[in-house]
Formats: sequence, C-alpha cells, structure tokens
Amino acid sequence: MSMEKMIVAVSVATVWSNPQSPRSIDEPALQNPAAIRPWLEGMTLEDRLDLYRGSRVQTQAVYGTSVLVVEEQGDWVKVAIPQQGTRRDAVGYPGWIPRCQLATETSELASQRRAEVIANKAWLYLTPSEPLIELSFLSSLPVIELADSWVMVHIPGADGIGYLKAEDVRLINGSMAPLPTEGHIGQMILDRAMQFVDLPYLWGGVSAFGYDCSGFAHSMHRYAGISIPRDASDQVNYGTAIEKEELEPGDLLFFAFEEGKGAVHHVGIYAGNGQMIHSPETIKSIEVVELSSYKLIQEHCMSRRYWG
Repeated sequence: MSMEKMIVAVSVATVWSNPQSPRSIDEPALQNPAAIRPWLEGMTLEDRLDLYRGSRVQTQAVYGTSVLVVEEQGDWVKVAIPQQGTRRDAVGYPGWIPRCQLATETSELASQRRAEVIANKAWLYLTPSEPLIELSFLSSLPVIELADSWVMVHIPGADGIGYLKAEDVRLINGSMAPLPTEGHIGQMILDRAMQFVDLPYLWGGVSAFGYDCSGFAHSMHRYAGISIPRDASDQVNYGTAIEKEELEPGDLLFFAFEEGKGAVHHVGIYAGNGQMIHSPETIKSIEVVELSSYKLIQEHCMSRRYWG
C-alpha cells in the first residue's frame, strides 16, 4: 500500500514520540511558522534534559524534507522519514509532527532540481527585500529559476515563490547531493563539521539550530553525499571497520556503556592528530577534544568509515 507523501513546511519540524509528548513550553515549536529560536531560548537546562529523560523527542526534519504519512490523529500526523534510516522502521524514522507543519508534495515538484542550503543558516525571502523564514543547513526547495545572485524557489504549501541567495545554496538533482568525485571526502566531512563548533547540543536535533551526537554525524555525511543511519546504535553497524592506527579525518568513533562492551550511546567524528569533534551532551556545545584525555575514552568500542 502506497503512503501519501508530504513535505516539511517549517524551518525545523520537531518529531515527537506521540501527540501528548509536547509540554506547554514547546508551543512555539508546534506552530507554522515554527518559532525555533524562541523555543530554544525559552527552555531551561532542565527543560532541555526533559526532552530526553521524558522520551519526548525522536528526531527533527528540516524545511523541504519529504515524509510519508503513516497515521493521522486529529491535528497530528505520524510520519516516516525515508532520508533518516533506522532499524526501527524500514520505511524511515518514525514519529509525530503537527499537521500544520506539513504540506502536500506533488510528484512534479519532488522531481525538480533543488536548491540546498549549504550555509549554516540562510534566509528564505518572499521578495529579494523581504525576509520570510530562517532556514537550516541542508534545507532544500524546488528550483523555479536562476536569477543573477538569487535562486527562485517554490514554497511548500503555497502557490507562491521565494528567493534564496545563490551564495547560500548548491543545486542538486533529487533529494541528495552526489558523492564528490575529487578530494578527500573525509576531510570534507570534517571541514564542514568544524563550522558548527560552539553550537549548543539539542537532544533529537538534526538542524543548524542544534544537533545531538548522531544527528551531527548524519548531517555532515549527508552534506558529503553519503547517506548513513540516523542513530549511533545503527551507524555502528555499517560502513567499514577502521583500526586505531588507520584513522583518518571524517571517520566515526563510537562509544558504548560498560567500557565498550554494552550498548552504543555516543558518536563523534575523528578530527586528525588524536582529536575528535562531537556534539557531546545537553549541558555542552559542539567541541573538539583530545581523545587521550576524553572522559569516555575507555568506552571507545569501534571506529567506522562510510567514505572511500
């Protein structure tokens, strides 16, 4: 049975465990447009920790992401996100999104060339002088026309058009950029990751407004044209196993409970010279650390490479 296709029509759609998961403080994140900055700024540390401890948030999806409708319940839609692979559901990462944050995706628009944001954040303009929505890295929209320093794009859920600055995007065919044919892909992953140093951690985060550890690894690989699973516990099962002495920038380092013998719970990106860049935990921001003195080094259980 085919599922209806829809598209994320807000800057960042937070994907909830169920329609009852959001708290009153989460209201800004449930609207269209989603007030992502006020939502993040309005949460205390305890509020942020509760996203994880309360099993409230599953993942996120950025503007233009295609989703499949699994179930509908009032003002909520249960979706699967095909671009976020998971063993939990072969169709895609599951969770609930407010209906108002989704729009119907037509096959015609889905097949068009797309403008994908490669700046950390970029404004979508209603006209070249009228900002509309602040978009995250890797958001993408169907291209209508190229116009000097602007790219004219289709706005989801509307008959109108919008504009993105050409310097903020790259043009891709389909839903994902191709694998580069030149250069060191691992270094490309690392160089892009370094541009997010000091961005605060967000449980379930898959946007330039906040990443969790595996969302960060997933997104940096996607930038390089590589699709990897969404969660660290799945990421560790694919790619090529790499020995310590063979590590190169862009490789993934996995950490497991019970000094590496238990369940995988964290992932970082090897940065060369015995260092790692990662999105560590709710009380911290994306950082580069020395592996030799990293507090979880005894839990390092596996290294994997998805490129080369």
